[in-house]
Amino acid sequence: MKIIILGAGQVGASVAANLVNEDNDITLVDNNPAALQLISERYDLRTITGIASHPSVLAKAGAKDADMILAVTNSDEVNMIACQVAYTLFHTPTKIARIRENEYLKNTTLFAQEALPIDVLISPEKLVTEYIKRLIDHPGALQVLDFANNKAQMVALKAAYDGILAGHSLRNLRKHLVDIEYKVAIIFRKNKAIIPDANTIIEVDDEVFFISSQKSIRQLLQHVRFKEKPFKSIMIAGGGNIGLRLAELLEDNYKVKLLELDPEKANFASEALKNTIVLNGDAADEELLHEEDIDRTDVFCALTNADEANIISSMLAKRLGARKVMALINRAAYVDLVQSNTIDIAISPQQATIGSLLAHIRKGDVVVVHALRRGAAEAIEAIAHGNTSSSKVVGKTIGEINLPHGTTICAIVRGDNVLMGKRRTIIEAEDHVILIVSDKKHVAEVEALFQVGITFL
Repeated sequence: MKIIILGAGQVGASVAANLVNEDNDITLVDNNPAALQLISERYDLRTITGIASHPSVLAKAGAKDADMILAVTNSDEVNMIACQVAYTLFHTPTKIARIRENEYLKNTTLFAQEALPIDVLISPEKLVTEYIKRLIDHPGALQVLDFANNKAQMVALKAAYDGILAGHSLRNLRKHLVDIEYKVAIIFRKNKAIIPDANTIIEVDDEVFFISSQKSIRQLLQHVRFKEKPFKSIMIAGGGNIGLRLAELLEDNYKVKLLELDPEKANFASEALKNTIVLNGDAADEELLHEEDIDRTDVFCALTNADEANIISSMLAKRLGARKVMALINRAAYVDLVQSNTIDIAISPQQATIGSLLAHIRKGDVVVVHALRRGAAEAIEAIAHGNTSSSKVVGKTIGEINLPHGTTICAIVRGDNVLMGKRRTIIEAEDHVILIVSDKKHVAEVEALFQVGITFL
């Protein structure tokens, strides 16, 4: 597939890194030659220097015969105009744009073929906000991922030395989790992915990914994290787009406080929020945190625009007694550095965003893509189409399907039912098949399994 990525920032660079090894022809456009040079030294792709929305720049990038334009510059306006130019002058088939400003997003009639011809809108702030809310709604989880319109969920849990996971094989674990339908999809141990079997023994600090129906996941969390009480009080540092949206989502069900250093932003937030206490102050002010009962706060979320401020305020909040701390961190190099140390969960906007982008790029009928453990592996939801003649999967048992190395089918959503992936389970047409791909070089082979042959009418 020929893809033009507009913007060599963190999202653009992350997408390019994910796609460049998957037999795609990637061209990256940015007006910063230094950023392009840095990326071109690491990856085999073409770079063009220039303003992403200019017709001449798009023409030079090959928009005339591109399959897709992915506009992820830091400017909503440049992204929108670039998609308009690609549609009007070059008839580019698929146009995806990152739009941040809520003023644009709430006017959906703007984004139609007769108006601004953007096929897919990606809002990082919205995706990150929903991701954080899922973590708060599921105490103890490191990741919470949705599939098949929320019918199935995958959660990542860390095996603690005093919990019921560590020291047990998956076979023995079932004795502790009776009457709960689930499957352990993948385990990460010391940065290495393990596709487990019944004899795999969970070790302390393993990150264990469970998949099941939404109802069963909640039951499983209650058993595994029986010591983890539900969250009630949330403190948010940062009243920008993400912090404000998160407070709006949480304030009806939790006790929410929001700290914002900028007086104008704090005033705006106090007017926009109904049930949230808004304070004008510095989240790294130890005295202020004491005054606001940080030691009785269940979750502290540092969501400012500065990584360093988020890291410092989270570490301080943890030291002062916050039960759990989360920090928004843009720099990928910082994420592994701080998570599992003082900070409980490091949230990467790139990883929250990239799954939505990849779902529209993958071949076959791939409808959901989630990056696991900051991109080390992928969870893919694909729909099985066709019949026994035209499909490589329909009518076959899971055990009969020739899956690439390190790939497993962990669940199937059929109608409203979530079936765990067992060797004898037969895949039917229109099943939503959820797979784990531990080695992303095999993604193209997985996509090919769900592409329908020419005999399908």
